Amino acid sequence: MAKTVNDLVLDGAFGILDDGTSVSVCSAEPTTRTAAVTTYMLATTAMTAGTDYTKANGDSSGRKCTMAAKSGVVISNSGTATHIAICDGTNLLYVTTCTSQALTANGSNTVNIPAWKVEIADPT
Repeated sequence: MAKTVNDLVLDGAFGILDDGTSVSVCSAEPTTRTAAVTTYMLATTAMTAGTDYTKANGDSSGRKCTMAAKSGVVISNSGTATHIAICDGTNLLYVTTCTSQALTANGSNTVNIPAWKVEIADPT
C-alpha cells in the first residue's frame, strides 16, 4: 500500500517554525527557550515570519524550509559556538549544530549565521 502526504501537511509543521522571532548562536545545546536566549546565548538576532523562512520542495523528497542567512550579528557573550536555536516569544522551536568556533565579545565583534535548512521527507 502506497503512502502519501500533501505538501500542506508538511508546510504546516514549517508554519510553526515560521513563527520563530529570533535565532541565537549558543555555546551548548539548549533544551529550553531560556537556555537559548540567556544561559548559552553568544549572539542573537531577529527573524521575520514570511521573510526569513522559505518553504520549497525538499532536495530529495518532501518539503524543506530554508532559514535566511544573517550577517553582522553582534557577539554579546564570549564562548565557543556549537549550536543554533530558533525561538518564538515563549518556546524553543528548533536546535541544530553549527561549525564550532570561538567567539569573543568586545562590543563590536560580529558573527555571520549562514543560511540553513530543515527537511521533512515524504513517508516511505
